[in-house]
Amino acid sequence: MANNPIVNIFKIKELRNKLFFTFVIFVIFRLGCVLTIPGIDAGALITYFDDLVKHNKNAFASYMDFFAGGAFSNFSVFMLGVMPYVSTQIILQLALIIFPSLKRIAQEDGGQRKIAAWTRIGTVFVCLIQSLAVTVYADSIPGAIIIENHLAFRLLAMLTVTTGAMITVWLGDLITAHGIGNGISMLIFAGIVARLPNAIIELGDKVSKGEINAVFVIVVLLMFVGIIALVVFEQRGERRIPVHYAKRVVGKRMYGSQNSYIPFKINPSGVIPVIFASSFLTFPLQIVSSLGNSAEVTASARWIARLSAILTPTGWCYNILLVLLIIFFAYFYTQVTMNPTEIAKRIRENGGSIPGIRTDKTESYMQKVLNRLILPGSLYLALIAVLPTIIQNIFRFPQSISMLMGGTSLLILVGVDLDMMSQIEAVLKMHHADGLVKKGNLRSHRL
Repeated sequence: MANNPIVNIFKIKELRNKLFFTFVIFVIFRLGCVLTIPGIDAGALITYFDDLVKHNKNAFASYMDFFAGGAFSNFSVFMLGVMPYVSTQIILQLALIIFPSLKRIAQEDGGQRKIAAWTRIGTVFVCLIQSLAVTVYADSIPGAIIIENHLAFRLLAMLTVTTGAMITVWLGDLITAHGIGNGISMLIFAGIVARLPNAIIELGDKVSKGEINAVFVIVVLLMFVGIIALVVFEQRGERRIPVHYAKRVVGKRMYGSQNSYIPFKINPSGVIPVIFASSFLTFPLQIVSSLGNSAEVTASARWIARLSAILTPTGWCYNILLVLLIIFFAYFYTQVTMNPTEIAKRIRENGGSIPGIRTDKTESYMQKVLNRLILPGSLYLALIAVLPTIIQNIFRFPQSISMLMGGTSLLILVGVDLDMMSQIEAVLKMHHADGLVKKGNLRSHRL
């Protein structure tokens, strides 16, 4: 029992405090997800969304709830979650690539703080636009708005929702600074996990009523377990590039030659492409769906309603865009975080070389290796991301269940969980305690 890793986690004060702090933030986040914004009748929301579920027209609301843990259908103060912040991050990262002047600012002393401040300012504007779309969506729900002055309601709702989104980002930053894991990813993780109990209950209810074949459920569950194993293998797998360092003199000391390696993961960007692609589509999807829903009532702007129908998360058009964006962000994020030019420069400056590769060809060689890893890795991510649509269309599973049994949710759950375990592992090893797995090391699979 003394070497039990679970016991060791709670024995170490530093790790115990980090976990407790993260848990407290999760509780605050979940409370905010059920606190309805002022001016909304919660009973009317329940009736409206229950009717959508019965008629299988809950695609947009289920998609938004997927990232916010049910906060969207509750019209809560945290209904936008951290998606506006992630969307703004994407826009600024793209701007850094397009505009060299911004990149120079980011590389200056204090440049990253400036970029972080600009990201938060930009998030406020994105929140205001999305919150306006939310008020338009609320107009289409019969009896949802209890404030007679619609202008006053819109201003109040926009202020509340924007404030709630910025508080959510602040909570994520607190987790990053004082808790376990990346705060923004952990809040998305918490929102997905919060949907699991309802999904399991709904699945059991449909099986008992005969609406879903129990054999199909077993097949999908086996697929689910198998895909988890493949995702873990893919997340931990890496290609190691050997590097040989020649003898060199530093001051009056001579350092002998040594061999090392550069680890390139199968999917160097992890689950970031999936999160980026999903959040990138969330922004226009929310606006178009909200306006399209209103257009059905007012009989105006019919093209918006048609565009809303085309961009439904269960449609093929949306999934094709999702696949293309995942591939794009996989290449984009890898080039930003693992620039072959910078890596080759550091190797040459330290007197290193890759065996069998000329020094002036180091950059092109690493770029070729990265390209060979990124393409299959991104296609694998894209295949997992569209899995819910496949399950829904073939096995006739409800969207709320299929989204949680595969696709983006699975990648985020596994990726964030592995990252969290790695951080816990590092703290345990720092305190000379046994790790979570054998020999205290979350080993990567070498290719």
